[in-house]
Amino acid sequence: MLCELRVENLLLIERAELRLAPGLNVLTGETGAGKTVLAHALDLLLGGRAKPGIVRPGAAEAYVEGVFDLPEALRGELGERLPADAEDVVLARRIGADGRTRALVNGRSATVTDLRELAEPLITFYGQHEHRRLTLASAQLDILDGFCGDAQLARRARVAAAYAAAREAEVALAQLRELAGARERELDLLDFELAEIDAAECSEEEALALRAERDRLRHVEALRVAALTAADAAGGDESGIASLLATAARGLLGARGIDPALDALAERWSALTYEAADLARELCGYADGLAAQPGRLDAVEERLAVLDRLERKHGGTIAAVLAHAEVCRARRAELADAEVAIEAATARLEQARSALQAGSDALRKARGAAGPKLARAVRARLDELAMKGAAFEIELSDRQPGPAGADAVEFLIAPNPGVPAGPLRETASGGELSRVMLALMGIAAQGCGGGATLVFDEVDAGIGGQTARAVGERLRDLASGRQVICITHLPQVASLAARHFSISKDATRSPAQTTVTELRDDDVVRELVRMLGADDLDGTARRHAEELLRAA
Repeated sequence: MLCELRVENLLLIERAELRLAPGLNVLTGETGAGKTVLAHALDLLLGGRAKPGIVRPGAAEAYVEGVFDLPEALRGELGERLPADAEDVVLARRIGADGRTRALVNGRSATVTDLRELAEPLITFYGQHEHRRLTLASAQLDILDGFCGDAQLARRARVAAAYAAAREAEVALAQLRELAGARERELDLLDFELAEIDAAECSEEEALALRAERDRLRHVEALRVAALTAADAAGGDESGIASLLATAARGLLGARGIDPALDALAERWSALTYEAADLARELCGYADGLAAQPGRLDAVEERLAVLDRLERKHGGTIAAVLAHAEVCRARRAELADAEVAIEAATARLEQARSALQAGSDALRKARGAAGPKLARAVRARLDELAMKGAAFEIELSDRQPGPAGADAVEFLIAPNPGVPAGPLRETASGGELSRVMLALMGIAAQGCGGGATLVFDEVDAGIGGQTARAVGERLRDLASGRQVICITHLPQVASLAARHFSISKDATRSPAQTTVTELRDDDVVRELVRMLGADDLDGTARRHAEELLRAA
């Protein structure tokens, strides 16, 4: 139950606080006084979008807060967002003048999605055109399935899953069949590229070694001349380094044993002599080796041309070439298994379609059994809503299977006896639609205990007289055991309220200001007189208002 509603700086309302009661609560006032503002305030608590310009001129922000009794079933869902001893749920929205909004749950920041999820089991809003939803085939199907009970909702969930699986299998099968159409051409290309790469037997190590060898072979003459020149300088004739070192070494050897320091230096000199001679021999061998490789450069260039061509085609490096080969092998395996994949996808599709058909049949059976029962219950309710003798039927027909099964539902009505029933969307007036909706809600409300607070925004529009009284009584019946809030223009409805609030606008102020007042006793009579279109001095209207209250 919504215990308190606080509104600050929302359009015309500077500040309003409503303490609501169990049962039927009504809000009345002149057209344009601001009743719709309160409806929008409730919508904000439901996570609705804030309309542009709703912050009262001159205010920094608007604020809406609703204090709800905490249902025990909701306590566990709120978890740590509520103190352990909390008895209420406080939902709030702040809307800045710049349009930014902030959601709060018991004073703590929350997302608008959190607010919407928490408000859903607490309050249900029916706008002034909500009854028009009854003309939608999807809404009619939902109503019938809701009447079937929780088992039907579970069946619908299974059918929705089977439908999703069937759609997924259809897409997968279509892709596989498209793949099969181009499979042979792609396989030929893959085989060609793999054969070319495999025949090359390339590796990154070989490519690096070949490029280094090519650089050496391209400069072989310069390398040979440099090696021989150095060999001649090191060895060569008597002027060579090795000969000069040997001559000096003999002199050092002649002084051996006299001074240990010189002996150590002599040993180092001897090592240089041996190293120079050895280096001269190796340089000569290196030069001879270069001269002994005729045609090697051409062979290296040819091999590198093969590797370079592969690199240009497949990524620029030998590593990329090898990676492309692995991709080709995986793709070839995938294409080779395409027929097997098509068979598996076809089997999955058939299985999903079979589950969809079985689930749709179960839905159809439950709907076929529940439809006549719901129709009879609605007809009985319509009799109570001044539509005595009205025909109401529920017609099922086949349609293409979907997430809700393979049934199309049509509500048929004949408001007057002897007239053939026609589709609700084509036959019923606005007032008749309102009464059909109230009849359906009354049936759905049976056995629901407290349930969510129901909010009706001028759902009684377009009706009057005895029909208005019947609608009011039906609203009061709905409020038995639960809370109903109704924004209304009808005195017949307002007279049945357990608590009555009046909304008035003071246009002499700038900006204009709307106030909300709880009415009691004689104030209720005066408001009913106003709603009857008379002034407070009209005795006949006053007696009529008092009679409405006594009849309640």
